[in-house]
Amino acid sequence: MSFQADLALRGGVAFLPGAGLRECDVLIRDGRIGAIAESGAGDACEDINVTGLTILPGAVDAHIHLGHGMDIARPRQPGDAASETAAAAIGGVTTFISYVMSSDPYLPVFDDLCQITETGARIDFGFHFVIATEEHLAELPELIRRGAPSAKLFMNIRGNEGVRLGLPGTDDGFMFRMLEVLAANNGLLCPHPENIEVAWVLRDRVTAADPDGRDGLAAWNATRPPFVEADALSRATYFARITNAPVHAVHTSSGEALDAALRQRQAGSDVCIETCLHYLTHDTTSPIGEIGKVNPPLRPPEDREALWSGIARGDIDTIATDHIHRPISCKDGGIWKAQPGFPGLDAFLPVLLTYGHHQRGLPLDRLVPLVTESPAARMGLAGKGALRPGADADLAIIDLNAKWVVGKDNLGTDAGYSIYEGETMQASVIHTLSRGRFVLRDGALQDDAVGSGKYIARSLE
Repeated sequence: MSFQADLALRGGVAFLPGAGLRECDVLIRDGRIGAIAESGAGDACEDINVTGLTILPGAVDAHIHLGHGMDIARPRQPGDAASETAAAAIGGVTTFISYVMSSDPYLPVFDDLCQITETGARIDFGFHFVIATEEHLAELPELIRRGAPSAKLFMNIRGNEGVRLGLPGTDDGFMFRMLEVLAANNGLLCPHPENIEVAWVLRDRVTAADPDGRDGLAAWNATRPPFVEADALSRATYFARITNAPVHAVHTSSGEALDAALRQRQAGSDVCIETCLHYLTHDTTSPIGEIGKVNPPLRPPEDREALWSGIARGDIDTIATDHIHRPISCKDGGIWKAQPGFPGLDAFLPVLLTYGHHQRGLPLDRLVPLVTESPAARMGLAGKGALRPGADADLAIIDLNAKWVVGKDNLGTDAGYSIYEGETMQASVIHTLSRGRFVLRDGALQDDAVGSGKYIARSLE
């Protein structure tokens, strides 16, 4: 074979689409995978020995929130993207899609948003926009045209529930019209599913019985339990079938919500089911207190097991982090006052492989597509998510048998903490490449990668 590459990864075992693990060399040219070849084939300007390591497609995290300080609406300066794309690289993530939320119109700030993020980004990224006003609804076709075809609706933001996020309330009629716009313009709904009217009733009862929040994560779960999630997801996916719009069921946290999505899928709804790592690793009995407060809440252990069973059966399509990088001070004040959400990018692939592969024995061909091919395909990320010639050379090179302990000294996020601190992982990211460029090399972040990430315009057509 005669092939001149910029970079050759030699001696490793690569995870190839439809074929699983195979010993081969991966040759990279012009930021793309030029060839997957037999050992020693082709010439390269630089050879990297990855013997004993596993070459995976870089992970695609389709659910994160870039923010600034306590604000999770959007990145405000390049450093917001620099720190969180550093966290991504440490976790083996080479593309993420961040939610942007505001009560103001998005089109006037769209270019500025892309420019600020590109200036700091080490990896490629996209955006989902939260639709909450009539102006947003009118902008939606143009946002889709500019490469943001997935749009979020907070079904739980009604009345004054959205005040803390600066968003007005909506209702099912607004969702129905939004679904119609998405269907007409090749868009996709990402609904946050919670029946907040019922949750308000339960909140008042639970807080009256436990005003100090002594029951911690169990109390938070009791204020918005699984049936609240399942009801809203049933409505969103049913209305989506009526309007002929696809749905990406974000952060599915419970067995009831999973079953609700599967029933609607069986009835004909186009539903892609996403869960998040923390619902697979933590539950209401986990000893992390209010640090683990999140929406939807961490659930009882039986829900965690139901989600793992869904993965084993092939019913769950994607796994994400729902990464939020507010500082840990946002958790002050106990379970009732703590802000929901926490970071998760830094240990993404190590956590998935440790909990799913090492501890539960799930094969890589079941786990890896959930964080690579599947989210890339669902979100319209052409050229991402798979090791094949012509694809972007987005790679995570893993030591599948390296033990290490998650600690503050190996985090990239400016939040400065992790729900996995103190845990021993059984897999480690050694190198991360974005379009053929080292972002993480031998476990060290590469400063010259800052600003190399690009906004990726996506299309679902």
